[in-house]
Amino acid sequence: MKKQASKPNRGFQVADQIQRDLTELIARELKDPRVGMVTIQAVEVTPDYAHAKVFFSVLQGDPKECEEGLNQAAGFLRAGLFKRLHIHTVPTLHFQFDRTTEHAADMNALIAQAVASRSKEE
Repeated sequence: MKKQASKPNRGFQVADQIQRDLTELIARELKDPRVGMVTIQAVEVTPDYAHAKVFFSVLQGDPKECEEGLNQAAGFLRAGLFKRLHIHTVPTLHFQFDRTTEHAADMNALIAQAVASRSKEE
């Protein structure tokens, strides 16, 4: 029973380590001008460790161009992970722009508008 419970935990540990290592690799070794200040928000690894979805946000720059740059550099970044990770299979990386912070900002703006209009009514 304990092995089944620890297996999903192992996936989370691998995803967490990939997130930390990718953050470092992108900041220190990736020279693509399309990839600016990137924050790795989350990593989801398939159960067989064959693929990893990497969700990122950008502080400045075009998210689409950044996504293209990251996906073109995926092989280079994967090779960097091979040197750092101590697992049998290093997943193929798939970068995807994470709109969560955009949605949160939009929601905050809507809430602020609602509060402002409510206080005008009172």
